Amino acid sequence: MIYRPLTWLFKGLARLPFGILYGIADVLFFIIYYMVRYRRKTVERNIADSFPKMSAKERRKVIRQFYRNFADYVVETLKLEHVSDEEMKQRMTFENVELIDRLMDEGKSIVAYFSHTGNWEWAPSVTLWTRHRPETDAVFAQVYRPLRNKFFDQYFLHLRSRFHPRSFPKSSVLRDLIRVRREGLPSITGFMSDQKPSHGDLIHVVDFLNHPTAIITGTEQLARRMEMAVVYWDMEKTSRGHYRITTRLIAENAALTPPMEITDTYARMLETTIRRNPAIWLWTHKRWKHPVTHADDNSTHGK
Repeated sequence: MIYRPLTWLFKGLARLPFGILYGIADVLFFIIYYMVRYRRKTVERNIADSFPKMSAKERRKVIRQFYRNFADYVVETLKLEHVSDEEMKQRMTFENVELIDRLMDEGKSIVAYFSHTGNWEWAPSVTLWTRHRPETDAVFAQVYRPLRNKFFDQYFLHLRSRFHPRSFPKSSVLRDLIRVRREGLPSITGFMSDQKPSHGDLIHVVDFLNHPTAIITGTEQLARRMEMAVVYWDMEKTSRGHYRITTRLIAENAALTPPMEITDTYARMLETTIRRNPAIWLWTHKRWKHPVTHADDNSTHGK
């Protein structure tokens, strides 16, 4: 089987120091940018449509930097297999983590909106920064869509467990959170809510990056139903191999907010993050493959 050698390869690469891994990332960048041209047309179209006032020269610079960041993301994610807590705290910092601790001290559970910016796989290292310890003082969790390839699905679940969060499949997240509540511990659960909605999802249409854009409403609906606090994780890439997440409050209690206010706020905050540094978002997604209009908004059906 090809998967056993892949496991050995990934484990071997993870033991390399960051300096060598970034040398590998430079080679990977050359391959995916110049040779394979991985999803190049999709990236070019997405950026051109999202930033119509950006010059062609500026767009080329953003596209080139995006592919460099993508190559960095690959090797940095492999490194999760073999990185110390001390080194991770030097490379992935969290600001305003006091907000998370305060909400948990009050016994509140939290929904954390985040997105495919920077290296999102490093976000679970928040457990290194909070006063609340995983499984002792609180439950830390993330929602994921299972991958079709079982090997890579299990591999990513393994990597994502590095800092002791639980992983909840999207299909069972409500049941999982109800079970967590019964354990009597506060929780914080990360939702990657910038993905294209699946067929049949309730959607809210917002103006986002120069497009009418369908946003998943399930995150807000769940937070409202369970009366959870809501925050946004604003990720920045401060330098190569270094990131910062700032926790920003959206709502103390989702159930007390007007319908779709949380989703609208998330979309605005995410757009601000992307406009600050467009190259750190994952532009390879075919986010606008199927255009929508505000008439397609069916978010009220979930009330």
